[in-house]
Parts: sequence; C-alpha cells; structure tokens
Amino acid sequence: MSYDVFVVGGGPAGATAAEDLARAGKRVAMLDRAGRIKPCGGAIPPRAIKDFAIPDALLVAKVDVARMISPSGRSVDIHIENGFVGMVDREHFDEFLRVRAVEAGADRLTGTYLRIERDAEGTHVVWRDKATGTEQRSRTRYIIGADGARSDVARDEVPGGDTIPYVIAYHEIIKAPPANKDYDPKRCDVIYDGRISPDFYGWVFPHGAQASVGMGTGKDGVDLKRATADLRAASGLSGCETIRKEGAPIPLKPLDRWDNGRDVVLAGDAAGVVAPSSGEGIYYAMLGGRVAATAAQAALASGLAKDLKLARKLFMRDNKTVFKVLRTMQDAYYKSDERRERFVSLCHDIDVQKLTFEAYMNKKLVAARPLAHLKIGVKNVAHLLGLVKPGWV
Repeated sequence: MSYDVFVVGGGPAGATAAEDLARAGKRVAMLDRAGRIKPCGGAIPPRAIKDFAIPDALLVAKVDVARMISPSGRSVDIHIENGFVGMVDREHFDEFLRVRAVEAGADRLTGTYLRIERDAEGTHVVWRDKATGTEQRSRTRYIIGADGARSDVARDEVPGGDTIPYVIAYHEIIKAPPANKDYDPKRCDVIYDGRISPDFYGWVFPHGAQASVGMGTGKDGVDLKRATADLRAASGLSGCETIRKEGAPIPLKPLDRWDNGRDVVLAGDAAGVVAPSSGEGIYYAMLGGRVAATAAQAALASGLAKDLKLARKLFMRDNKTVFKVLRTMQDAYYKSDERRERFVSLCHDIDVQKLTFEAYMNKKLVAARPLAHLKIGVKNVAHLLGLVKPGWV
C-alpha cells in the first residue's frame, strides 16, 4: 500500500492527524504500539471538548475546584466559574481517538517504527508488525512523527530532535475512596512540595471510580515511586487498591524546528508541545496533530516540502506567548520551597484565579482586563522579591 501520509504514533496527536487527513480524503496510515498507556492526569479543558468533539461519555469526572497546596501544607481552593475541567482515562480516551480515525478512513497498523528509507521509488517507513514479527515497508509521500517525547522519528530526522528537555512523570491509578475530608471526586489537588518533587509538582486527580496520583521531576536521583507513596500517604490514599503504574518522559519546550525540510513533520510530544508550569499536554497534542495534518495537506497540494513548516508556524502563532509566560512562571516559582510557598500565596488573589482559569479554559491570554493584569504583575514582583509574607495577597 502506498500512502499520502504515514503517521507514526496513535496517541492524541497522531490519531487526530490521521483522522483529519482521512476526512480530507487522503490515504493515511496510523502506526501504533498496542497496549501502551501514557501516565497523565487526564485533564482536558472545554476548548478541547469543543474543538475536537469529545463526547460526554468519555469524561470520567467533571472537576470544578482546583486545590493548590504549599510546602507548609497551606492550601487555596480555586473555583472554576461557569464551567468545568473534564477528566479522561487515557486508556479509553486514546483508543476512542484511534477508532474514530479508522472510522474516518485511516488504516490502523500495529507495530513498532524502525527507520525511514529513501530510494528511487520514494520514501518508505520500515516498521515491525507486532502480530508476525516481520519487517514491513510502507511507501508514503510524507510522514508525521507523533511518537512521543523520546521520538525516534525526531531523533532520526529533525535537527535537535534528540536533545529535547523533559521531566519524568510517574503516576499510579488507584481505586478512588468515597468522598471524605481529604478526597473530593470533583476536585484536583496540585501539590507544590519539594519533598514530593524538587522542581515540579505532585497531583491527585479524580477519575470517577479511579484516581490518578503522581508527580514529575527533571532531576536525576529522585525515587519517583517513593515520592508517590509519600504523596499517597499524605493524601490519605495509602490503603486504596493500586490498579496500574505508569511512567514516561514529558517534554516542556517546543522544538525550534518541527520538520526535516523534506518529508517529515513532528506533532505532539515529539515536537515538545506540553505546556510548561502546568504540564498540560492533551489539548496541545491534539492541536499539534491538527496543524501537522494541515501542513501535510498543504505540501501534498503544492508538492513543496517547505509547506511542512506551516505546522509550527500555525501552532506558535496562537500559543507562543502562553508558553513563554508559563515557562517564566515555572522558572520563577519552582526553584525552591520558599518560592513555591509564595506561588501558592499569590494564588489566593481573585484576579490571579479568574485570569488563570479564563486562559486555561479558552486557551488564550485574556486581554480584556488590563487593570487586573497590572495588579497581578505588581503582586508577582512583590512576592518574588519577598516584599510580602507568604499567606498575604
């Protein structure tokens, strides 16, 4: 079989790209390793639900409160006004996206990417079929690499693809306890504590009958399982049944280049599009898949490889400033427990709360309230300089 586009990876980025291309009438293959479930808190904002037609049945919980917890144990509850954050289980969510891509007309292949070969007949993806163990060779005009943070496609084909910075995320899916003073099935807990993570955060996210408990770090030598056990103990969840355990790298900086100038373009984690500070990735992965599909369609129509650059251009046009702000926030506040204490203190501010969730829900910085932005800027500087005590706002 000869394809217009061969998508390597069947997560949210790859499945979205495959579906979009199939619906556009392109011959598309989607290669995925069966059985892998990415560690993920599973949060998706209303913007993702709307833009990608996510059915309500896939939402295992609807969260309306985010609790931020400081190193000293102080907490602030941020209530989500006029909406909710949807929670999904990646095991079922990703499979739904893959099935939807197939229903749109994509060919689903199960196996492992090996390499890309080029000869007089064109470009070929060489992959190992999981069922037979044999090498297969699929000809294609273009390739979308959506194979995760340590992308083999990026490493092989795109400059800088082998040096992307990342944190390691680890979580445990547990059987959720009944609602109690420590656990609320409609609340996400975000724990900023160096004893759990020295440079990122820990989380307890509800998933209906289950919950995700985990943490992330970019520092070597951290015992992720021990830190997660400590987090479970501190959250009153030690006695809950453990259903599964998962770990994976999570990139925190978009690559400077997403294409090889010839026939490959990256999407999702392979392109580094996970939001700094929050670690949010599902929406950005799906958007990355969509812009990669758009770029591939443009290249197919024009025959010009330069059109593959459209993917990064479209993505960064709408998200560059957001990523820059979030990176600045992470660099400023995640360095020490003292800084984390001040960050949670800042979260008490009602302007911070409203603007943060307006931006999160709609995926853009809110420019309609300049006075609020000015107030936040002044308070932010005051907290960073230590001009206010933690707990003041």
